[in-house]
Amino acid sequence: MLTVVEALDAITSVVAPGPVESVPLAEALGRVLAERVDSDIDSPPFDKSLMDGFAVRATDVATGTARLVVVEEVTAGEVAEKSLETGQAIQIMTGAPIPDGADAVVRIEDTEVEIDQQQTLVRIDTRPVTTGQDMIQQGTSMRRGDTVMPAGRRLRPQELGLLAELGQHTLSVHRQVTVGVLATGDELVAIDRQPQAGQIRNSNESMLAAQVRASGAVARELGIARDNPEDLAAKIREGLDCDILLLSGGVSAGRLDLVPEQLEAAGVTEVFHKVKLKPGKPLWFGTSKDAIVFGLPGNPVSSMVCFELFVRTALRRLAATDPATPCPTAARLACDFEFRGDRPTYFPGRLENQPDGPRVTPVNWHGSSDLRSTADANSMIHFPAGNQLYQARQWVEVHEWAGRA
Repeated sequence: MLTVVEALDAITSVVAPGPVESVPLAEALGRVLAERVDSDIDSPPFDKSLMDGFAVRATDVATGTARLVVVEEVTAGEVAEKSLETGQAIQIMTGAPIPDGADAVVRIEDTEVEIDQQQTLVRIDTRPVTTGQDMIQQGTSMRRGDTVMPAGRRLRPQELGLLAELGQHTLSVHRQVTVGVLATGDELVAIDRQPQAGQIRNSNESMLAAQVRASGAVARELGIARDNPEDLAAKIREGLDCDILLLSGGVSAGRLDLVPEQLEAAGVTEVFHKVKLKPGKPLWFGTSKDAIVFGLPGNPVSSMVCFELFVRTALRRLAATDPATPCPTAARLACDFEFRGDRPTYFPGRLENQPDGPRVTPVNWHGSSDLRSTADANSMIHFPAGNQLYQARQWVEVHEWAGRA
């Protein structure tokens, strides 16, 4: 039986980065950048004002008070025609270029304009003005030639805004992965059906499809495969048209756990079966010519945990995201907690930021079938195998769930 680390290594060794395509910037939200982006401009492209006010020479207002002649007005999108001399000011708007000769801005709230013998004057009464006050210098944000975005970055609204600033109207991104989700079991009924004796609703399909979408991939819901070779084989063939196929249930050691043999019959080669962890021990992983296949345990929390640890690793690997494997964080336990178990366990927890750092609280979890408790969690706490009483404020390893609330 593999350890979690060995299973992750096996996945990254057989899953290679996927194909790349070009898409318009407007269609790139959530996609993963395939090539680094260098800046072709300085940003800002010129020294500019951060305030509505007056561009001045700092030495003219070194004491905080002055009476200066206003010689021009410049707004955003314009360039001052005059160079500022001693004793002068130029009225300026937010975002406008700093005129030649000026090296500071005084905000409008600290000024009073007056007319004196056909001259416009500005009276300034503020704190002592220093060079660079209320302005930003050219290239402060980035300079021409800087690498501003590495390959492997998932594109959020702020990345798209930055790429628009750089004129990147077409982007090279990794092709979106299509993930088929297939639930198995005679006990399952559709979520809009009333379960009869011995039946349960097909919650795993909805949950896994949502995890797929939260990962930036496309979910294809394949419904329910019954516990007979013919139906399972037909649904597997359909699912192998996807880049990744997820099957939920049928991978343990029961009489009707038919998934491994039907995957083999469909031409899927097993890479490993069973991992030393809780929940999720029966995990199955294999590959075919065109697809990556995960046989997830049927209990919902087991499926969810295996997705977060292993399926998400495959998705990151396909997108050439480095690192592909999970990156846990450290947090202090919010309370004493007694753990007992002979396998490493990923225990649902509630992670919160506190003034003294992150704190995590184990939720009241009743095992791999208890999906209800995970609604109170936003992460999972890694407890190594072995019986131990953990003390409050003791550091533990925590894996955050995608989109944690």
